[in-house]
Amino acid sequence: MSQRPLRTAITLVTAAAASLALSAGPAPAADRPADPKALRDLATAYLASVKYLDEKVALADGYVPRQCSSDPAGHGSMGYHYFNESRYGSLDPAKPSALLFEDGKNGKRRLAGVEWIVLDSDQNLKTSKDRPSMFGGQKFEGPMPGHYPGMPIHYDLHVWLWKQNPNGLFDRWNPRVKCPAAPAHTGKSGTAHTGSSGMVHTGSAGTAHTAH
Repeated sequence: MSQRPLRTAITLVTAAAASLALSAGPAPAADRPADPKALRDLATAYLASVKYLDEKVALADGYVPRQCSSDPAGHGSMGYHYFNESRYGSLDPAKPSALLFEDGKNGKRRLAGVEWIVLDSDQNLKTSKDRPSMFGGQKFEGPMPGHYPGMPIHYDLHVWLWKQNPNGLFDRWNPRVKCPAAPAHTGKSGTAHTGSSGMVHTGSAGTAHTAH
C-alpha cells in the first residue's frame, strides 16, 4: 500500500476514535465532531477498496467497465464506471456497487472513487420515498434513469476516496477527473448525444479494458 492511502486510512480511523471519546461529553452543536460511525464506515470503504488499485483485481471481482462519463455542463467527470450488478442494493461500506477509474499517466487506469447503487423500488422517476443514505445520513442522488442499456432506474452515491474532489467528498462530478477527448456523436438533428442521465459518454464502450 502506498503511503498516501495508508495515511488517509490512519487519519480516518484516528478521527473515528477521537470522535467516540469526545462524544461521551457535552459539546456545543457547532463544535460537535463528525458522526463516529460515518468515519468508521469511510475507513472501512477505503481499506476495502485498496485491492482495486489494481484494475485486474476489479475485473476479476466482477466489475464490468463502461464509458467515461463527463458532465455536459462542464463541472467535471466521473471517469470510467466499472459496475458490479451483483452488488446493486448494497449499503455495506465494504461492498461498493461500482468503481470509478481514470486514465493514468503510465497507460494504466487508476482508481479514483467508489459508488453505491440502489435500485428504485417503484421504478418511477417522480417518487423518492425510498431514497437511501450512508455515511452519517449522506443521501443518495436520484432516482435517475440507467446509465447503460438495461440498467434500471436507481439512486447512487459517489465517494471520492482515491482522488481529492475540490467540490466535496460526495459530490457527483469531480473537476480533477478527465475523460479522453472524443468527437460528439450526432444524430439526425445534429445535436450531441448524451446519456439518459444527462451525461456525455466518451472513450471505449462496454468492452473490458485490459490493464497493461
